[in-house]
Amino acid sequence: MSYVYPTDGLKRYRFPTHVNDLVFDRSEARCSEAFVVVLKPGEAPPRHRHDDTEQVFYILDGRGTLTVGDDECHAVAPGNVVRIPPGVWHAIRAEGAAMRYLAIDCFVSGLAREERTWDEHVRAMCTRNGWDYEKVVSAPPTKGA
Repeated sequence: MSYVYPTDGLKRYRFPTHVNDLVFDRSEARCSEAFVVVLKPGEAPPRHRHDDTEQVFYILDGRGTLTVGDDECHAVAPGNVVRIPPGVWHAIRAEGAAMRYLAIDCFVSGLAREERTWDEHVRAMCTRNGWDYEKVVSAPPTKGA
């Protein structure tokens, strides 16, 4: 069992809208997973929600705009912590320079019932958004988060 996770050499997932560098997979934990999200200027993951997950973001670098619901907006900056309750529609966009944040997913009922691994979740995201899974997972590992 691991207690400390390095953030160099992480497995990189390059979606058309953002990057997720996987720190630890949901299959390695009882009710969580962690990754570093990297957004180029103007990038944002699609507006979405997680019915089974509460998300916590810690902003590492850059500034952005968090949109909650249809149009509630909040500025975010390094050192801010963001909490997204289950079932809440949200998106976060990098403003100006690139942005990085640590994202921790906390599954509200323990292990994810569907999509038991991060790769299963990525496959579902790719199917839902019309993205090419093979291109997403072929990104080279991160050289440091």
